[in-house]
Amino acid sequence: MKTNSNVAIIASLVSETSRAAILTVLLDGRFHAAGELAYIAGITPQTASFHLAKMVDAHVISVEKQGRHRYYGIHNPEVAQVMESLLSIAPPVHIKSLKQASEDKALRLARTCYDHLAGSLGVQLTDSLIRTGILCEENKQFTVTERGKDFFTNFRIDLEKAEKKRRSFCHKCLDWSERRPHLAGALGNALLERLLELNWIQRLPKTRAIIITSEGKIGFKEVFSLDMEIGSYE
Repeated sequence: MKTNSNVAIIASLVSETSRAAILTVLLDGRFHAAGELAYIAGITPQTASFHLAKMVDAHVISVEKQGRHRYYGIHNPEVAQVMESLLSIAPPVHIKSLKQASEDKALRLARTCYDHLAGSLGVQLTDSLIRTGILCEENKQFTVTERGKDFFTNFRIDLEKAEKKRRSFCHKCLDWSERRPHLAGALGNALLERLLELNWIQRLPKTRAIIITSEGKIGFKEVFSLDMEIGSYE
């Protein structure tokens, strides 16, 4: 049987340190300028352009042009899921400073995994949905129960719209910091967007860490029975 040797191309892209750093940054689900990615990865703009071009050619990342500028983001949710899985088995980063410790704590509390919630908040929220019978856990995915359909309707999440998207609807994604699954897919994205709309959580610039607001602390307690600390990031 002939195997698909093209998997080696993707593996080689991810195995290079600078490209891995760029992909990790892009897990925030946003598009970034090449210069910003070069700075974060600690490489020259020319080197970053070389790496970005290779990943665009392999359909690992996408590029959007705005005038003379180009912005890069992860190509699809499947790429993000692979990166999150790799992070879950990678050795932990050695903390060398208070700033790095603060960044690590914020990411572990709550972050985006491409377009859905991850970290302690993402996993606890998923556990709450299972515990209250809103989601039913299966082997590789979750399913929405009849009770769950009523809940999401009342929470103003359009399940029909989410199900029509050309992607996985409600699958498990292994959380790298919690080592347990959180909710991903179109439903995970819809839940993230609704929580942002309610101002229970807020995105932060230049990081995929998410902060929990004072409204969120109350909301997560009342709706999901979760005691979450108000997020802070410096």
